[in-house]
Amino acid sequence: MMLGFDPAKVGFFFEVLASGLLSGILYALVALGFVLIFKASGVFNFAQGAMVLVAGLALVRALGWLETQVPFWLALMLAIAFSGALMTGIAWAVERFALRKLVNQTALTLFMATIGITFVLEGLGQQIFGAQVYKLDIGLPRDSLFVLESVFDGGILLNQLDLWSAVLAALLVVALAVFFQKTQVGRALRAVADDHAAAQSVGIPLTRVWFIVWMVAGFVAIAAAAVWGSKVGVQFSLVYVALKALPVIIVGGLTSIPGAIVGGLLIGAGEKLAEVYLGPSVGGGIEHWFAYVVALLVLLVRPQGLFGDRIIERI
Repeated sequence: MMLGFDPAKVGFFFEVLASGLLSGILYALVALGFVLIFKASGVFNFAQGAMVLVAGLALVRALGWLETQVPFWLALMLAIAFSGALMTGIAWAVERFALRKLVNQTALTLFMATIGITFVLEGLGQQIFGAQVYKLDIGLPRDSLFVLESVFDGGILLNQLDLWSAVLAALLVVALAVFFQKTQVGRALRAVADDHAAAQSVGIPLTRVWFIVWMVAGFVAIAAAAVWGSKVGVQFSLVYVALKALPVIIVGGLTSIPGAIVGGLLIGAGEKLAEVYLGPSVGGGIEHWFAYVVALLVLLVRPQGLFGDRIIERI
């Protein structure tokens, strides 16, 4: 009887569902960075949230200065290029000064290295670009709009910024899928992900692959920073956006790009619906912990996630 047959209630249900799905796409944007690096190198990159913060700071500060010098569209392109160059430099530095020294080390060692990289990036980013809250406007429409007004009483309210974010995420996923499936570099990344030693034996340079995948993850961080920064401003809390992505990659699977998207949609929709329809029964606030409960349940039933590869070790 939650929905009943009242068109207004049905419309409200779909409005909550749409809001959750759009939020889930934003979670998936961050989750993609985790998946990319783990898929190609087997490293769980705890620094992904810090990469989003640094990318956002570079973008907003460069845009703020450039738009006083040149037209906005040109300033935006140059600011994105500057952020891309910075993330490329970070990828090079991470590979050159951290990962290269840790080839063939345990997964725990590599994970601890990414924790160290996290604090270095956070400190340097705020030291160079400042620690204030910066408003980011990349020209995306922010007005709300009503859709399906002829179907549901009052229509369904959607935020245009969320819709454009969904389009951006979809384009990014398509580009990554083509990159991994159709390009020589993408196939090399998949080969390294399957077996480091075998990939090296056929001449695939592991260090170059690590540099490329960290660079691609940096570009994904720029997209995530642009979207999240437009919604909440560029500030230190962007680091914690990564925590929202953890349930997503647990549900979708740490090795699956489509899994990151589906996981994001499930988590986003689930937490919004739970907050609206279950929250009043438990005192509210369910949105903040619902995703982690779902992730725990998935771990108990299917540890590799819905789309992840099952790891089988032969003894």
